[in-house]
Amino acid sequence: MLYPSRSDQGDRNLLLLFIIFAAWETGSGQVHYSVPEEAKHGTFVGHIAQDLRLELAELVPRLFQLDSKGRGDLLEVNLQNGILFVNSRIDREELCGRGLECSIHLEVIVERPLQVFHVEVEVRDINDNPPVFPATQKNLFIAESRPLDSRFPLEGASDADIGENALLTYRLSSNDYFSLDVPAADREVTPLGLVLRKPLDREESPELHLVLTATDGGKPELTGTVQLHITVLDVNDNAPVFDKAVHRIKLLENARNGTLVVRLNASDLDEGSNSHVLYSFANDVFSNTEASFRIDSNSGEIKVNGKIDFEETKLWKLQIEAVDKGNPPMFGHCTVLVEILDVNDNAPELLVTSLLLSIPEDAPLGTVIALISVTDRDAGENAQVTCSLMPHSPFKLVSTFKNYYSLVLDGTLDRESVASYELVVSARDGGSPSLWATARVSVEVGDVNDNAPVFAQPEYTVFVKENNAPGCHIFTVSARDADAQENARVAYSLVERRVGERALSSYVSVHAESGQVFALQPLDREELELLQFRVSARDAGAPPLGSNVTLQVFVLDENDNAPALLPPPPPSPWPQRVARWVGAGQVVAKVRAVDADSGYNAWLSYELQEEAAAAPGGARSAFRVGLYTGEISTTRALDEADAARQRLLVLVKDHGEPALTATATVLLWLEDGGAAPKASSRLVVGPAAAAAEAALVDVHVYLVVAICAVSSLLVLTLLVYTALRCSAPRGEGACVPGPARLVCSSAVGSWASSPRRRRRQGQRVCSGEGPPKADLMAFSPSVPPGSTSGDTGDQQEFCENVSTAILGCIMPLYISHGVVHQQITLSLLVQFFVVISLLWFIQKHSALKSSHFYYFSPQSSWAHGEYYLVGRNNYSSSNSNNEIDGFL
Repeated sequence: MLYPSRSDQGDRNLLLLFIIFAAWETGSGQVHYSVPEEAKHGTFVGHIAQDLRLELAELVPRLFQLDSKGRGDLLEVNLQNGILFVNSRIDREELCGRGLECSIHLEVIVERPLQVFHVEVEVRDINDNPPVFPATQKNLFIAESRPLDSRFPLEGASDADIGENALLTYRLSSNDYFSLDVPAADREVTPLGLVLRKPLDREESPELHLVLTATDGGKPELTGTVQLHITVLDVNDNAPVFDKAVHRIKLLENARNGTLVVRLNASDLDEGSNSHVLYSFANDVFSNTEASFRIDSNSGEIKVNGKIDFEETKLWKLQIEAVDKGNPPMFGHCTVLVEILDVNDNAPELLVTSLLLSIPEDAPLGTVIALISVTDRDAGENAQVTCSLMPHSPFKLVSTFKNYYSLVLDGTLDRESVASYELVVSARDGGSPSLWATARVSVEVGDVNDNAPVFAQPEYTVFVKENNAPGCHIFTVSARDADAQENARVAYSLVERRVGERALSSYVSVHAESGQVFALQPLDREELELLQFRVSARDAGAPPLGSNVTLQVFVLDENDNAPALLPPPPPSPWPQRVARWVGAGQVVAKVRAVDADSGYNAWLSYELQEEAAAAPGGARSAFRVGLYTGEISTTRALDEADAARQRLLVLVKDHGEPALTATATVLLWLEDGGAAPKASSRLVVGPAAAAAEAALVDVHVYLVVAICAVSSLLVLTLLVYTALRCSAPRGEGACVPGPARLVCSSAVGSWASSPRRRRRQGQRVCSGEGPPKADLMAFSPSVPPGSTSGDTGDQQEFCENVSTAILGCIMPLYISHGVVHQQITLSLLVQFFVVISLLWFIQKHSALKSSHFYYFSPQSSWAHGEYYLVGRNNYSSSNSNNEIDGFL
């Protein structure tokens, strides 16, 4: 290489431009070699490294690659000396068939920087295939009456080679009767044939045996032979004659079976059976001919019988014989040339070679990701292929050579926006209708650690039953990291803190990989109701990023505590002393118990054991116990027959599953003494009682009429009041109902809890004793059968309790609202007191039995501003019906 003088700056720039142009031509041009077929292993092909202007020392560092595009390892490159040599047997006929041109296309790929070179190696033909006839023996039947110069066509030999190696010459063995007619021009139109030179005489020579030899033009020459067995026939002197010696037909490929190709016609000048012509393929046709076509022996119609494929055979040469039924039969011959027309029935084929498995986010523009090659087996316009890339993406296709493309980067990448690209390369040919093929290319985008793990929500609430097994799984936290690979691998850990006097890690643990949270020890709700802690998630990037999530673990109660009996108050004597004059329904003792559990598990009921409740002689028991109050009361008046010492067994049972129980023994001592209650002043005996009752009935009629009138006025007033309340602005209502949640219900009653959380731990409510266990617990107790309802004290208690509850709701309305509301409220109060007075009067002076009402006093719930009004208990001597009318 010559370098110009430094003083000539212009020439130097021109030379530099020439060197760059020459390097570009080397990178994008094509190198051509040739090699004979059947060359031995190691045969020299060319100095490929030198011709591509690559240094031998950089072949290995630049990752020199040779791609033969599906041709296997026929050729190889010695990386030590840069020589392209033959690596395995090359058979031209196997690679290219009978095509005139046969080449092996190679792609040379080097990196750092990436360069792609195209190399074409032409495979030269050698004479390695001898001529081959369709059959090793051909039988000819020739009548002895055939005139001289009669011509009998023969099927020529074929040679798999090309060029001079496929030029055939024919030679016929020496004989007196026949000579060989070899056409000098188009052998497809005028086939090879025998010409009769001497009249045949069946009596002299009934059979003739000749040898036809074919020799190719290769060096050295190769030959092929066929035995001709000629049988001389007698008599029938007119052979069938076709209207055309050669029929040229064009047929579309993929024609259906049964498609008519041509209808042949041969005539015979003889008469009778000697003129009846039958058609057939010649005996020496190739086997695939009868597999693709069939001929009707009577009509001479040739039809499609199999698959017609342009890519396999472009021209069919059919030898047809027509034979009459003479004796001996005579034959006529013709040739049918069927040219197959191409149909666009082959879609393009795509071959994608990926060079990069993953491309980083900061890759420069022009980076080559993959190489793509396209082929189409059709011909002409059907094989013209165009390629496109879908969908819209920061990539493009660049054509590097005919039907060769490179997929390169054409824009910026962001892995957090798009982690991978699924590209579709589409190749469409020029046929009508056009066919297409697609290939998918997956491009992964490399990642940098710029995203911290993120939890689905900042706080989780978990409910765990107490007395869990140590090491049980209670929850699984999961954080998602938008990064990939190591940057997205998340490790979980506890944020350590103190829980009371113990470390958080003594209660729970978290699995570093799965995020599963485990309870390390059994949890006791009576000791710990809420465990709140944080879990940290950190990725494995450099530097690592992390975030936290809060877990609130609520310990749910289980029925693991049996009821505990409380001792009676200090002033109460034990055993309890009861006067014998005590009447029915009087409370004589009370059993008090608590349960450390909560909710349904702490709802206690009391039952009197049957053996303790039975009275001597099968009489009715004198005592009963309140189902939910634990109060022991008399069921009848005591008499002298009752034992002085009463021993009662009370079973205290909660409502858990399974229920836990405790048994209380109550000792009662019946004693005489004390003053008996005074007789009722209402007691009237004799005829005066009947007159008083009749007068009282008349009074009842007027009272009922008065009650109906007042009640109608009261209902009307309530309707007007409700209408005014509905039309009032928001926030002026007398009372706003708070949300209530039904927790449990059963045949014995139901209880509900307000959604407000408890203020302090350890509160308990058990059978109305002691401080409340939950925010709100209301239930309807059952009253045992056999109780009476005629006690005036219970009726007064009902009136007082109802008055107190309703006044507690009405009085704030009177104080806090305007004049109109105060007037309506005063009207309600007047009517209310009238109705209450009438009810009290009827209950006081009638023999009707009314139902008892019970309510629970607010007790400690006054501090929270909550009031409970529990509904009516209707019961009779046969059953008990419990219902909760509502909460206020």
